[in-house]
Amino acid sequence: QFTTRVVSCRAAELRPEGGGEPVRGFQVVLEDTILFPEGGGQPDDRGLIGDVPVLRVTRRGAEAVHFVPAALEPGAEVLLSLDWERRFDHMQQHSGQHLISAIAEQMFGFKTTSWELGRQRGVIELDTPLVTAEQVEALEKSVNEKIRDRVPVTVRELAADDPEIETVRSRGLPDDHVGPVRVVDIEGIDSNLCCGTHVSNLSDLQVIKLLGVEKGKKNKTNLVFLTGNRVLKSIEQSHSTEKALTSLLKNGPGEHVEAVKRLQSSVKLLQKNNLNLLRDIAVLIARDFKSKPTPEQLFVLHRKEGDSEFMNIIANEIGTEETLLFLTVGDEKEAGLFLLAGPVEAVENLGPRVAELLGGKGAGKRGRFQGKAAKMSRRGEVQALLQEFLSHQNPGA
Repeated sequence: QFTTRVVSCRAAELRPEGGGEPVRGFQVVLEDTILFPEGGGQPDDRGLIGDVPVLRVTRRGAEAVHFVPAALEPGAEVLLSLDWERRFDHMQQHSGQHLISAIAEQMFGFKTTSWELGRQRGVIELDTPLVTAEQVEALEKSVNEKIRDRVPVTVRELAADDPEIETVRSRGLPDDHVGPVRVVDIEGIDSNLCCGTHVSNLSDLQVIKLLGVEKGKKNKTNLVFLTGNRVLKSIEQSHSTEKALTSLLKNGPGEHVEAVKRLQSSVKLLQKNNLNLLRDIAVLIARDFKSKPTPEQLFVLHRKEGDSEFMNIIANEIGTEETLLFLTVGDEKEAGLFLLAGPVEAVENLGPRVAELLGGKGAGKRGRFQGKAAKMSRRGEVQALLQEFLSHQNPGA
């Protein structure tokens, strides 16, 4: 916590991180702050000004701007409270990134070009097209040895024209930077220009887990990592998943993979058998229709289970030179598929209107028009449209 004063407060809007409508509120500048404004790859802090929540903290020149949902009186003395759990998580991830970047460069010459502290994991972009599994393993072993060595982490400030700045690892200063330069030192390992928040000793990192690498931008590799409490949370999530799978699969964790492979094989066989049955049913439906003594001009069928192939088999078996077919598959109250087949001129005329009635889209050629339907419940309206069309084509029927 920290006591300070409100310097200014003005109405503003905040765009939520996940998108959506802007939130109305106020931008507040304080005499000083303990809330970190986003920057340097690190997200911002959260907290309270009095009992008013701080929803975002950004940097505007030398000022930290706090976005809050309620107005605060300029000149008022306020108690600023920090969300420590979020802050400590960011400290662990940021110091972990410094350590990983420094050791990766020392061991393999891989320079860090950027990094991102995400909500679930951290990502370091390395200036190399390839990082092997063996290098990841060796890097993870080395950084965890440094944690066990309890290496101190310190912060110092240098004048902007201090020649020592040239010896410090850096990705450059912001264009609007003024005043002294902040350096974060991991004793005997790394010196780095940085504005972010850090632990005071590597032992506070607890442990680092490198999750592996992903392909990055051109000639770059992304190294994914977790530090400290995030490792513990990941283990807890994995353990919960393991317990659930043990209960569902009725075997131990060591047998989960083989059990899932067997289930996948069974599902593929069932799907294949189901498709064969659907094809047989389609043929039987078509033959039953054709066996009727008096041929009908309109054939309508809906089935919950089925696919486009099922409908096309029926159309092929019945033939579409003289009969107009309207076939649908899917849940009657939800979305599904439709097929309109028959004489070319009739289908070209009716196809778009059928799709419109069903709230869907489709396309067709050579006497077939098929697509997706969002409103299967309107099949009755389509059937009425088709019957009306046929009655006009054949008034004596």
